Order: sequence, then C-alpha cells, then structure tokens
Amino acid sequence: MRTAPTILHLDMDAFFASAEQASKPSLRGKAVVVGGLGPRGVVATASYEARVFGVHSAMPMAQARRLAPNAAYLVPRFAFYRSISEQVMGLLRSLSPLVEPLSLDEAFVDLEAGGAARDADSARLVGERLRADILAVTGLTGSVGLAASKMLAKIASEQAKPDGLVLIAPGTERALLAPMPVRILPGVGPATGDHLRRAGIHTVGELAEAGEDELVRLLGKAHGHALHAMALAHDERPVVAEREAKSVSVEDTYDVDIHDRLRVGLEVGRLADRCVRRLRGSGLSGRTIVLKVRRYDFSTLTRSETLRGPTDDPAVVREAAARLLEAVDTTGGVRLLGVGVTGLADYTQEDLFAQAAGAREESPVEEPADEAAEEQPAPAERHWPSGHDVRHAEYGHGWVQGSGLGRVTVRFETPVSEPGRVRTFRVDDPDLRPADPLPLVRRPDGAPAEPRAARDVEPVPSREPREPPRSTSSSSVR
Repeated sequence: MRTAPTILHLDMDAFFASAEQASKPSLRGKAVVVGGLGPRGVVATASYEARVFGVHSAMPMAQARRLAPNAAYLVPRFAFYRSISEQVMGLLRSLSPLVEPLSLDEAFVDLEAGGAARDADSARLVGERLRADILAVTGLTGSVGLAASKMLAKIASEQAKPDGLVLIAPGTERALLAPMPVRILPGVGPATGDHLRRAGIHTVGELAEAGEDELVRLLGKAHGHALHAMALAHDERPVVAEREAKSVSVEDTYDVDIHDRLRVGLEVGRLADRCVRRLRGSGLSGRTIVLKVRRYDFSTLTRSETLRGPTDDPAVVREAAARLLEAVDTTGGVRLLGVGVTGLADYTQEDLFAQAAGAREESPVEEPADEAAEEQPAPAERHWPSGHDVRHAEYGHGWVQGSGLGRVTVRFETPVSEPGRVRTFRVDDPDLRPADPLPLVRRPDGAPAEPRAARDVEPVPSREPREPPRSTSSSSVR
C-alpha cells in the first residue's frame, strides 16, 4: 500500500439537481428533485435544499412529493448531464492516464501515475486547483477526497461534501475509521450489516477488534478476509482506467401495467432494437440474449438464451427475445420489461446464425436513424417533459415548468440571465419547439470556458524512474 495520499476521489455535488439549478436561475437556492415523474417514478437526485425535507435518491417519487410538495420536480436530461460529465472527465484525464469513472459524476484518479503529485502538499494543491477548474468550466461544484487508497479517498470525499476537500494524512487512517459504522466499508450492504449487528459489531473499530478468524466464521473466507483488511485501513485495489463491458441492456418501466400480450411482444421487439443500437454504437456483439420481466406483483423473472456465436444482428436479437417471452406468463400484467446482451465480443460470426428462421433481409439499426426519431410522437400529441428545454419564435429560450389539459407552461430564462417570466401556450403551438440545452458557463467572447487547472499544475518529477502506466480507452457501456 502506498504511503502518500495520491489517490483522488471526485464526487460532483447533487449532480443532476445542481446542473438543473445552474441551468435555471429561478431554481437556484430552491428545492429541486430530478427523477421519473410517473406513478412509479423514483428520485434520481435531490438538491441539498430538498434533502432538508428528507428527500433522497432512490426514494419513490410519490413519497418525495409528500415530504416536499413545493419542490420543483423535473424529468432527467441525461444527454445534458453526459456532456457536462465529459468535460469533468477530460479535466481528470489531463492529470493522469489512470482515471476510473464510476458513474457520470464520480471517479477515482491515480495522481502519482500521472506525475501530478507525490506527497500530501502536492496532492492537496492538485485537488484545490481541480475543484476551481471544474467550477470555472461547468459552473458546478465537486467534492474531493485524497488518501493513500481508493476506500479512504471515497470516505474523504463524503466527509468533504458539499463543495470541499478532505485529505486523510498517512498514519491517521485507523483512528479515523474506528468510530465509523461498518456500512462505510465497501462490500458491507444491508444484509452483511444486519449480520454483523446481530453479532454485536457496529463500528469499524469493533470489526477490527473482532479479529480475522471471527469474521471468516461469520462471513466466509473471502468476505471475512477482505473486510478485516479494510477495517485495518488496508486497501490494495488499484485505479483501473479500463473496465471491460460485461453487458449492454435497456429496460422500460410502465406507469400502467401492460396486460395485452400483443403489446408486450411489440415492446420486447422495440427494446431489442434499442439494445442492438447501443451494442453497435460501442462496437460490440454478444452471445447471450437476456429478457427481464417484472410482473404486476413485483416478481421479477429473467430468462436467457446463448447463441452459437456473437451477434449484433437486430433480427437475431428480436427473435431470441421473442422466444424467451413465450416461456413467461404475463397474463396478470407487466410493469417492467428489459432486453440485454451479455458474453460480449468485438466481432461477429454471421455464418453461425442459421437459427434465425429463413433467409431474412438485412435490418440495419441505422433505420430509424436514432432512438429519439423512432419514438417521436405525432405532432398533434406533442409531449413536453418538465424541465426540458424549448425555444419560442418570439420569446426565445426557456424550459417547461409543466403541461396538461392541452396547455404547456414555459419559463423563459437562460443560465446567464435573471429569473425569467412565465407564459402559457397550447401544446400544439407552432412557434414552440424543443431545444438543445445551453452551456452553463460562457467566456465573455461567447466561447465555451476552458480548463485552467490542468495547465496550471506542473508535473511533479518522480524520485526514481518508473515505467509509465499504459494508457487505455474505456467503454461507456457497463
């Protein structure tokens, strides 16, 4: 284990909600909740103002509305969040070739591997400049943890929230961990936590005192050894720049249970096509087709079929998913459907797919051109998701505050304007159109802001020669 705190963990603060507040001046300083707004929606992110009322991620949206009835409830804009994430990840990769993204708003960085830091002082300087740079480029804040291991760096970033930096100095790790609850450790979920609690173990210090033999007896050899090491602040996991994609999948949750068997089949076919588009977009193919069905009673069934070779043919995936559906009873109703592909490869074996019945025509996934075009509703049934961007021919850029009963309410403002006025239109108003999000930060000359920290941080020369780490590329597919 390294002795210098040169593992950095970045966690953006209430990322989705903060991005919405930065984009919408009228929501700054107010409770904002982002997530699915249907009867079965869940909270993706809540602003710190909403968390005061007890709202948190993964909470049912109906419960969030009861706790914070006056909050702004918005539909996620994932393409917008992804564009901001790419800016942030670019800043991290300018510091080191070893960047391990965990999600759109969270990543580990090995500063020593990039020569950016070798001790506590240089690591703290890099962390502070990174935070300033993220604010300058995105207008958002992130919290930084610095420590000698991934586990401790993540704990430090949690302590730094919101908008702070915490460095765990070498030699202080055991004292810091001892009073913390066991759930702070990676691999301790609700079940393991309850098992340890019944054994009288509540804190990391008590976990360390229990001893390795006792933990192996309670949790098994692998889990017991790992948790005992972490309780002693030992974590040898490296920062891994590339994570091999294990699966590509898509799924939809329906506000009203689907009972019609024909519609269930059509939905499975549509999901199969979406899955293949993602598969091809990542340059991958796969051997195993997986169907996921969550029924009316919340029971979830998963069925899979392994082909004789990897494919990215939409007809093959559709047919396999349809065969899997035949073995599932959906008469009581379906609330969620999903289609996935596992056993991934970066090639296909077209000659092995005689199992697709008959000689079929090629079905290029480029038709329709994209998923959004495929699902675009008819003009007379235009849908205006809350929080999404629009542009009016007369009033300019704005965002949807709400819609219903044939009307849509829009607040006209931009990230750099004062809070704007609200106007209401017919949902089919020809002057109102969906729009792309505007940048959160602009330079005086109108160009997007550029990073500073990556330029300002001078590489720290290594004390001894070492082989440079290998640069790798990462897939966006999980």
